[in-house]
Amino acid sequence: MTGSAIPAGAVIHSVAGEQLVLLPDRAIWIPERRMVIVADLHWGKAAAFRAAFVPVPFGTTASDLARLSRVLHDTAATHLVVLGDLLHARAGRHADTLATIGAWREVHAEVAITLVRGNHDAHAGDPPASLDIVCVDAPFAIGPFIGVHEPAEHADGYVLAGHLHPCVSVFGRGRQHARLAAFVFGPRVGVLPAFSSFTGTGMYERSEQDTLFVIAERDVIAP
Repeated sequence: MTGSAIPAGAVIHSVAGEQLVLLPDRAIWIPERRMVIVADLHWGKAAAFRAAFVPVPFGTTASDLARLSRVLHDTAATHLVVLGDLLHARAGRHADTLATIGAWREVHAEVAITLVRGNHDAHAGDPPASLDIVCVDAPFAIGPFIGVHEPAEHADGYVLAGHLHPCVSVFGRGRQHARLAAFVFGPRVGVLPAFSSFTGTGMYERSEQDTLFVIAERDVIAP
């Protein structure tokens, strides 16, 4: 493996003959391709909730953008691939939200960004042209991998997907309970955790053939 040093807390997992670096910031880094892959950013979700008069915290998109900046800085990636659901909804395309995203994009103008459209993108619409994001429909070929949003096996390669927001439940004393985001790798399909910090978890149903890598704070825990 070449490129930058592996960030603290990350784990290397070999899939389809390539080494994937699973980052605690809910992203996959492929050093040989200088590429970072994420899923389910749901930019503007809080703004969409506020548009529906639901009181939610401000700054969630800005916080996620800062985390994404850290990923790009730590990996020196030149290509960011988003496996669907970049924008949450049309109601989330608030001027302030788009201005925040636009300022972030200017800082990372040298990074190519490809969006593989997901179900939320169909309703929210493609991002503004000023963000310089290439939008494509699935499947999107990445060497031996096939990038999609909704996971399903594909004849042409190992699938990397999002959509299911996988997590595991952890129980402690005194009825303590936490749900931790996870990477999932099956025989033919891998599912990324939702990158968004303001997105629910739990649509994933585990199979006996799956290998899970759980994210606990700043560490990815290997099985």
